[in-house]
Amino acid sequence: DIELRVKWPNDIYYSDLMKLGGVLVNSTLMETTFHILIGFGFNVNNSNPTICINDLIAKFNREEGTELKPLRADCLIARTVTVLERLIEIFQEKGPHGVLPQYYKYWIHSGQRVRLRSEDGPVAWIVGIDDYGYLQVHQEGKGVESVHPDGNSFDMLRNLIVPK
Repeated sequence: DIELRVKWPNDIYYSDLMKLGGVLVNSTLMETTFHILIGFGFNVNNSNPTICINDLIAKFNREEGTELKPLRADCLIARTVTVLERLIEIFQEKGPHGVLPQYYKYWIHSGQRVRLRSEDGPVAWIVGIDDYGYLQVHQEGKGVESVHPDGNSFDMLRNLIVPK
């Protein structure tokens, strides 16, 4: 019930307001074996300088009259790994389209209006993710194109992305 969202490509946010965590993935192909190293971090208990998951649980309890218990880091890690294992199984069985509906359910960007290339560049709307994980945008009269990260190609505060 707490509004946690995913910001493309790898951040976890409370609503679209504050970053609570993130995911980093590194992959290599060695002969016929694909190796993936996944790292993730969540702000569970540190209230400063931003906000943490347990602050959000306390806020939810006050507003809704509930008594949800604060999360413990070890329980969050165990649950995350369990869910991640299942998502990997689904991905192996069905490919990206097996997990994208779940991803889209929580992502921030559906229908978000952005500018391409510069703050006064053409307007486009975010429509999804392509088969390679790149953000897709639709520009009136030009159709859908993928935008590629260049380290800071999506500035959420300015709604600015740079296609390559």
